Amino acid sequence: MSELFAELDYRPTPLGALTLRRRRELTLDVDVYEIKLGDEYLMSSLFTASEEALARLAFADLDGDHFDVVVGGLGLGYTARAVLEDSKVDSLVVVEYLDAVVEWHEEGLLPLGPELSGDPRCRFARGDFFALAAAGNGFVAEHSGRRYDAILVDIDHAPDFWLAEQNGAFYREEGLRKVAGVLRPGGIFGLWSNDRPDEAFVSRLASVFGTARAEPVTFPNPLQNGREAVQTVYLAKTPADE
Repeated sequence: MSELFAELDYRPTPLGALTLRRRRELTLDVDVYEIKLGDEYLMSSLFTASEEALARLAFADLDGDHFDVVVGGLGLGYTARAVLEDSKVDSLVVVEYLDAVVEWHEEGLLPLGPELSGDPRCRFARGDFFALAAAGNGFVAEHSGRRYDAILVDIDHAPDFWLAEQNGAFYREEGLRKVAGVLRPGGIFGLWSNDRPDEAFVSRLASVFGTARAEPVTFPNPLQNGREAVQTVYLAKTPADE
């Protein structure tokens, strides 16, 4: 059994103090990895159902056999791993703003790090996803002008609850149109949210992409006697070629 608690790393960042820690959850007999920003929990390996659903629901709506995918936000890596589980994926670019998070994966401090780093289809790109999306030229320099089959985002808490104030422009119509512009016909935009579905945001997505829906993802919370928790995956699709 591992030690009951360890702070694996601590970094000052432009967004605040970033901490990676591992603790033993005795009630479940598992190690839990957590990332905190200041006093706020960003993510936990104890709750990954909706992060994985973000990829799986998106691919269920995609047609074709060869997918180029972008994931905004690396985190603990569960969305990226779910992407790579699909054999139709040819390439994955994971855009992460915080250098420390990329380094934790590359150095093997996080359980999924070796798996993601060792997959030749997967590439970590350091950068501000929102700034790159606003530029509309692709997400790595040598991909200028490239269009993608799916762009999946798990960075902010919700479309109206952001880690940084400047992120808010992304969720308005103009920002969403930039994302739609780098998707191929029939491409999917997916967004994770910690909140329940927001029908006003679904309508905004539909006005930009053509079709959109919100999928509630429910799962038992083992820390609350199995009480059901609800998060949301938003999915929007560009029109296919006629």
